[in-house]
Amino acid sequence: IERTRTHLALPILPNIQNLGLENTEVAIQNGAIAVDQYSLTTEDHIFAVGDCTNRMNLTPVAINEGRAFADTVFGGKSRIMSYENVPTAIFTTPEAATVGLSEAEAREKYGDAVKVYRSRFRPMYYILPGRDEKTLMKLVVDQNTDKVLGAHMVGDHAAEIIQGIAIALKTGATKANFDATVGIHPSSAEEFVTMR
Repeated sequence: IERTRTHLALPILPNIQNLGLENTEVAIQNGAIAVDQYSLTTEDHIFAVGDCTNRMNLTPVAINEGRAFADTVFGGKSRIMSYENVPTAIFTTPEAATVGLSEAEAREKYGDAVKVYRSRFRPMYYILPGRDEKTLMKLVVDQNTDKVLGAHMVGDHAAEIIQGIAIALKTGATKANFDATVGIHPSSAEEFVTMR
């Protein structure tokens, strides 16, 4: 592998300083505010969402946790945040994005029933200028149910493409659903519906 730079990723640590928690009975667990599935702390009138709870430290997740809290407490709809199939991305060059289970997580959970589809190609928009940029894509599928368990991509526009794939995974899409979808040509995204 040739490389021109190295990236360093550091964990996000919960910032619970200066919240006045010392004046409460709110439980702290591993440096974060402990909450239940409804974002309720150990005090029945104190809720917490976002990075201070150290559940999944992503801005859109914190927003969704807040919406679930508001729906439950003020909207009369009991709703919890689902942490399953949350898409993530790193905005490097090239981008990398993922949703669902990794191949390793799927194999641990489903064993030999896991089938992996891979595609490595040079996007058409790099052919004319003669650039040798590659895109990598992977679909992780449970062969017993045909359900797509995960989708992963490294390449230009990975975050935009995986965001759309996340909707499919959230609704329980199968490999047959992907196969029955007509791709947009010439796009990188069409590779997800042409993997055989």
